Amino acid sequence: MRTRTSPYGPPRGLLVGLLLGPLLGLFLPVTGLLPAVSAAAADNGTWGVFPTPPVGAAMTDRAYFFHQGAAGSTVADSVTIVNSSDRELTFQVFATDAVNTPAGGAFALLPVESKPKDVGAWTALSAGASGTVTVPPKGREDIPFTVKVPEDATPGDHIGGIVALNTAVEGVRADGKVQVGVKRSVGARLYFRVPGPLTPGLSVEDVRVGRGAPLLPWFKEARATVSYALVNRGNVAVEPRVTVSAEGLFGRNVLDRPVRAPRLVLLPGQRIELSEPWPDSPQLDRVTVKVTAGASAYPDLVSEAETDFLAVPWLAAGIALLSTAAGIAFAVLRRRRKAGPQQVAHAPDLARTS
Repeated sequence: MRTRTSPYGPPRGLLVGLLLGPLLGLFLPVTGLLPAVSAAAADNGTWGVFPTPPVGAAMTDRAYFFHQGAAGSTVADSVTIVNSSDRELTFQVFATDAVNTPAGGAFALLPVESKPKDVGAWTALSAGASGTVTVPPKGREDIPFTVKVPEDATPGDHIGGIVALNTAVEGVRADGKVQVGVKRSVGARLYFRVPGPLTPGLSVEDVRVGRGAPLLPWFKEARATVSYALVNRGNVAVEPRVTVSAEGLFGRNVLDRPVRAPRLVLLPGQRIELSEPWPDSPQLDRVTVKVTAGASAYPDLVSEAETDFLAVPWLAAGIALLSTAAGIAFAVLRRRRKAGPQQVAHAPDLARTS
């Protein structure tokens, strides 16, 4: 794998995060913590969370927080919560870490029950937001915060967010025999870079092919699914670009998909699982599937992995084998019947004299 460092700029397509989903059950006990949920937007139509606008401005041109700070430094900023509804809303506001969802790689912010270990742990909200924050109808609340970078902070990207969790339960969902209280929360993304050596790293791993062959080959197309893992082993976020190709016997090209971006940002240290359908896959061939991944911001960053599989219509092959075996057995039996009873020749009795 080849890597190259480059100056950091705001990643393309990174928008402010939305955290939407059920939290801990409020009516019956629920054990364990719920996983992180996907982030998509800064406003759910009822309230929004975003960087505080400049003094005198109603809106901000910042879609997310982006800061840099050396180890041991402190950076200050402010987050704004806007209540677009006609009723008073009360929020629990907290800072947390970001992750990629294992399946699909969507950006996600950890729920309030998960203790942050990275930039979420470095972030402290003002004393007034340490409990809950109440925002009047059609109003807003500005909450200052600081990011204190530890002395031993590692260089690279540290990504998290600031979340406003509505304390009101908006509904109840039955999860088996357990009732789960549903709350909603919205989070603004926070990108923080600690200066130092930057090492982009991207690895393709565990390429697999799952096949679904028709019972009667060539009367219906076979379908396959190519699955693989992408791992960010560097210290900067990357936007992967993936190419999938496959060769059959004698180097014959059976799949050649052009490079494309899966529309995700892979965070440092994260591993995600991706898959894509392969309609009309080979039905009788020996195939090598190769997945190649790179990053648009780092042209020299390339990783690839491959796997082999044997495409055989096993049911048809089994029927053909049984038919061949039955044909051979029938031919042998027929030949023996045509031969009839075996004739035995007797030698003359030399001991008999006339």
